[in-house]
Amino acid sequence: MNWKRALLTDSGGFQMVSLLHLADITEKGVTFQSPVDGKRMLLTPEESIQIQNKIGADIIMALDDVVKTTTIGPRVEEAMYRTLRWIDRCLAAHQKPAVQNLFGIVQGGLDPVLRDICLRGLVERNLPGYAIGGLSGGEDKDSFWRVVAQCTAALPEDKPRYVMGVGYPLDIVVCSALGADMYDCVYPTRTARFGTALIPEGVLKLKHKVMASDERPIDPTCSCMVCKNYTRAYIHCLVTKDAMGSQLLSYHNLSYMMRLSRDLHTSIVEGRFPQFVQGFLRAQFPKGDVPKWVCNAMEVAGIDISACCAPLTSSQN
Repeated sequence: MNWKRALLTDSGGFQMVSLLHLADITEKGVTFQSPVDGKRMLLTPEESIQIQNKIGADIIMALDDVVKTTTIGPRVEEAMYRTLRWIDRCLAAHQKPAVQNLFGIVQGGLDPVLRDICLRGLVERNLPGYAIGGLSGGEDKDSFWRVVAQCTAALPEDKPRYVMGVGYPLDIVVCSALGADMYDCVYPTRTARFGTALIPEGVLKLKHKVMASDERPIDPTCSCMVCKNYTRAYIHCLVTKDAMGSQLLSYHNLSYMMRLSRDLHTSIVEGRFPQFVQGFLRAQFPKGDVPKWVCNAMEVAGIDISACCAPLTSSQN
């Protein structure tokens, strides 16, 4: 397999963040060092589009200059302006605009001024959709939601808004409340490899010894093949000894995410999204200990979650 093709993400874009330690970024493009044989090769914005044109994805991503959100200083500004210059090269190289939707990626780190410059530059190019990039890189949650809120508020409402690298159920619900439409993340399958299942209450760690005698399904409310046919005890036995356990948990976790997405979408269409958010938070935080960053985000989104939160004590005040 061409190693450059192996960098492609599910969306059609290129996975760079996890390989930054193997890459040199210049105006020409990104020079990667193969983690397999050490061979160096250059990926330009033009070639990234050419590869995605050949693959034929419905949505393809512009090559961007991405830095971790914990990065500070002039490198963040440099990357943001380079991302804007590269989008023009990607647009010029795009051979199938009628059938493949090229998304631009908003960069700028945690700097609201740089984010605003980047998103305004992308909106001026009237792209089919827009991605919010550079998040989920170690930043605190309060900074995370504020960047999402800033971008979704300024991006066109009639174009898809895609938050890259976000996959935690709580993050998806919060970002949806702020106006985001699309997400991608390896979290559901990655956490399955560690023996963890996603459930309405949060997570269930199947490797824990207490699971060894639990004859219930992973989630009694789930109708997936795994929950219909296997007990927690059986999967506990597998995840400590056999790869099949991770496969079963991956199946369940993907089923959970599909159900969450479907229920979220349906609640929006039917005009009861605030009630959906409230029910989700009650299941996740039955004691009312909803994180402060979630409360702040919901206030900006205009969703009242006061009934989901425990009243503050005098010491907390």
